[in-house]
Amino acid sequence: MEFDVAHLVEMLPEIQTSFLQTLYMVGISLLVSLLIGLPLGFLLFVTDKGLFWQNRVINLVIGFIVNVIRSIPFIILLVALIPLTIFLVGTTIGPTAASVSLSVAAIPFFARLVESALREIDYGVIEAAIAAGGTPWMIIKDVLLPEAKSGIISSVTITIISLVGTSAMAGTVGGGGIGDLAIRFGYYRYDDTIMFTTVIILIILVQIIQVIGDLLARAVNKNK
Repeated sequence: MEFDVAHLVEMLPEIQTSFLQTLYMVGISLLVSLLIGLPLGFLLFVTDKGLFWQNRVINLVIGFIVNVIRSIPFIILLVALIPLTIFLVGTTIGPTAASVSLSVAAIPFFARLVESALREIDYGVIEAAIAAGGTPWMIIKDVLLPEAKSGIISSVTITIISLVGTSAMAGTVGGGGIGDLAIRFGYYRYDDTIMFTTVIILIILVQIIQVIGDLLARAVNKNK
């Protein structure tokens, strides 16, 4: 592997643009997954058997849709969502277009993580809240959310890291970002310098996200 420092310096503006595109894609997708995936995860949990909003039909339907989307490889999902992407953003190229598919992939992934975090809560705590006359909304807001917040933060961390990796995959179809740079230069042009640099950037980014996520989860857990 040849590493050319002069070439790296020359490519710094391109690397910076690609890095910002990756942050842009991850940011949009994370926001959408939080807005939709978080309540979806709660809904999957509270409609399950034995919970206060038990509804087998709703639980099975939502669970089926979530599982179907999660079972589709991201590359295939990108292609399948082309009509939706064109409808929403008017194009299939660029980071904004890639954010559509990233968001759709992230929502069920995050929802299942949230559901798992909620299942870690001692059921006795929920029973006590129900016995005390708590309404479903009060139980969700004052019991489930506080009790599961450490697990939810960890779920957010895992989702962000997953989005970083998936956003790099989106670069293979013109989504922009670090993955696009790695494909265009590192793969098609056999540019070892760019390939090595993009890998290092992604490793550092993931490590930073993981450390911050772990610190936040521990801090919240101590404050319970």
